[in-house]
Amino acid sequence: MSYIVFALKWRPQNFSEVVGQDHIVDKLKNAIEKDQLAYAYLFAGPRGVGKTSMARIFAKALNCKDGPTTTPCQKCTSCIEISQGRSLDVIEIDGASNRGIDEIRTLRENVKFAPVSGKFKIYIIDEAHQITSEGFNALLKTLEEPPPFAKFILATTHPHKVIPTILSRCQRCDFRRIPVREIVAQLQKIIAQEGIEVESQALFAIANSSDGSLRDAEMLLDQLASFSKGKIVLKDVISILGIVEQEMLFEITERIIQKDAPRTLSLLNNIIDGGKDINVFLDNLIEHFRNLLIAKVSRADIQLINLPEEVCARLLRQAENFTLEELFNIFNVLARTQEISKRLDSRRIPLEICLVKLCSDKKDSGCKNNPGPQVEWKPTTKVTLDVKSELNCEVNSSVAPVSLEKIKEDWQKIVDALSQVKMSSANYFKEGEAIKLENNILTISFPRNYSLYKEALERKENKEILEKALLALFNVPLRVNFILSKE
Repeated sequence: MSYIVFALKWRPQNFSEVVGQDHIVDKLKNAIEKDQLAYAYLFAGPRGVGKTSMARIFAKALNCKDGPTTTPCQKCTSCIEISQGRSLDVIEIDGASNRGIDEIRTLRENVKFAPVSGKFKIYIIDEAHQITSEGFNALLKTLEEPPPFAKFILATTHPHKVIPTILSRCQRCDFRRIPVREIVAQLQKIIAQEGIEVESQALFAIANSSDGSLRDAEMLLDQLASFSKGKIVLKDVISILGIVEQEMLFEITERIIQKDAPRTLSLLNNIIDGGKDINVFLDNLIEHFRNLLIAKVSRADIQLINLPEEVCARLLRQAENFTLEELFNIFNVLARTQEISKRLDSRRIPLEICLVKLCSDKKDSGCKNNPGPQVEWKPTTKVTLDVKSELNCEVNSSVAPVSLEKIKEDWQKIVDALSQVKMSSANYFKEGEAIKLENNILTISFPRNYSLYKEALERKENKEILEKALLALFNVPLRVNFILSKE
């Protein structure tokens, strides 16, 4: 017997075997039990999540010798023929190659003929969005008033491309992407039955790379089973997918924490020399910091991180080195780097600059394990010696007007002063630009895509720190106002 790939071999044959679509299963089973079957159904959702498989199971449930039933027997002639794709009463049509009005007219002519042996004549139209508008219009009347024995199931990955008049005649079932942990559970069943050894991290890497598609995960597992010698390990998955090892992501993040720019660039060079795609690495790094953010917020509850428990434990420990504001800042820098990379021929240069910036921005005072000096501002308009000392700047003994040009000239001094108090505020502030000074109100503008910086500085505690710093530097009580530029 010829080899059968996992995606076909492990295709669900009844409702109980469907993975990750319980809401659809319950809906169809209730319709069967209550004898409230619609004429037409629209199965919409991403690729590889079970739309066509569900359509075949539904067809078996309707045409089984015991049917309509929620538990098709899998033994009768009808069930066997539908499973093998040779039933004369279940017609599967590819919408991409049968999309014109002539093909739909032929379908309309054939639908009037009664089923050969089953109770229903069922049309499964895959990639239904590929049908032309003329073809859909030709199908309208048939969908609305088909023969009593006819059922239509339209499957599509792009439901928005199906014309509204067709949508209004179908009962819609929206399939979801399958969660990583449910994919992992299904893969574990497969490897147990197939006698394949796969380490936990490799299973999670396969599931994560599938983007919610169980079929893609099964195809990759099949490929790895033939590619690997013995046990499938994470290294095998990395080799095929070109993703960056989790250990390398932890290592680079550790170098950022330690402000070790040379070592960070050396690690990046090793990754690139190892044949990894820079865009893939950047995606992986962004996902790593996303996991750190989730770990920081959720702490003990790490269900949102689709990684093995031992990796989640490391994420929790590493997340302790960052504040939430610092993680937001890193996200902004990484996202900006992605945008810049799209406009340049060299993807490496923006990434190198990005990593050096992250290493430079990350001061010891920003780490929770080494909090550094903190300032407690006192509610007074008088500049005290304590404030002067903490901000490490001179205070003028007499009040004198300050100009916008002077503030622009001393911008870096303000940044340096803020960094002694709160590093994240200094990072946000230095990306702004003083554009107006009127009635002792200083207006600072940020580029439109820096809205996160503006919002952070508008918080009461950050705004107070900045205004105290300006008072200490210029001996003038200034208030600050933040805006977003049109650029």
